[in-house]
Amino acid sequence: MIEKDPSLNVLGGALAPCSTDPMTGFFRNGSCDTCDRDTGSHTVCAVMTEEFLAYSKYVGNDLSTPRPQWGFPGLNPGDHWCLCASRFLQAHEEGCAPKVNLDATHVKALNIVPIEVLTENASPEG
Repeated sequence: MIEKDPSLNVLGGALAPCSTDPMTGFFRNGSCDTCDRDTGSHTVCAVMTEEFLAYSKYVGNDLSTPRPQWGFPGLNPGDHWCLCASRFLQAHEEGCAPKVNLDATHVKALNIVPIEVLTENASPEG
């Protein structure tokens, strides 16, 4: 069994759930939990926007098309999803970062994304 890192968020508290509909996370447990095997660092709980979904597709990661063979429903604007921290940072640098739920963003995201960037993109809903 793979051991998860402690479930802590970037604010120093307990990691809140990101989404169970659609089910997200490296462990597909609804949270942006991580571990050493999560080489993509799926640690940023982001709120999808049309702009970000189009950007992600443009750079080679189509998150909007359903992939039933992988149990992936495809994402829509408003869905919450555990993004790779490096993809989030890339989108921020390109000016199209989605909003972030800080309570549900794993502390390990800070290994890649500065806290100032996360707070600048914080969602008013969490």
